[in-house]
Amino acid sequence: MTIDNGEVTILLKAMERGDPAAANRLLPLVYAELHRLAKSYMRRERQDHTLQPTALINEAYMRLAGEGFDWQNREHFIGVAAQIMRRVLVDYARAHKAKMRGGELRRVELEEGLAISNDRSDEMLELDEALTRFTKINSRQAKVVELRYFGGLSMEQIAGVLAISLRSVKRDWALARIWLFTELQKNPKVRLGTLPS
Repeated sequence: MTIDNGEVTILLKAMERGDPAAANRLLPLVYAELHRLAKSYMRRERQDHTLQPTALINEAYMRLAGEGFDWQNREHFIGVAAQIMRRVLVDYARAHKAKMRGGELRRVELEEGLAISNDRSDEMLELDEALTRFTKINSRQAKVVELRYFGGLSMEQIAGVLAISLRSVKRDWALARIWLFTELQKNPKVRLGTLPS
């Protein structure tokens, strides 16, 4: 399916004006891209995560359609969608961590406790906290990290979403990776995989 950016922009503006049918007509046009984003996010999650890519899309889309954003274009929509998906996953990670602290206590036999899968909630929360700190230092570089690492967007796509040059995206990415690597090394409990090049 070829995406007509003009049609997407028209529907986004209609959503902005409160047209309830616009959100329903928009979803099929952007679903494939949202699904790719969701799959990219979910690859970095723990194996036993209860949220699936389709549920992540639905949750994010409900938040997108319900908010009063001043939509610019398709790239802006995808950029905001990536940010909201990150927020959804961070909310789930916090809830999961709260449960692990005793929110849903149950007796676990020693042998059963040894079979618990590797949990990546701490990694998600640590990276989210680092990105939040980094946003205060350089918000554009933090946005590049969010779109590249979480969203799986190419450098060219990020340049389109942020309306900056490809050269600027590459420079921001290189500098942001250095900052994040240094920042995340401070927590020995977190074993984040290597950031994509």
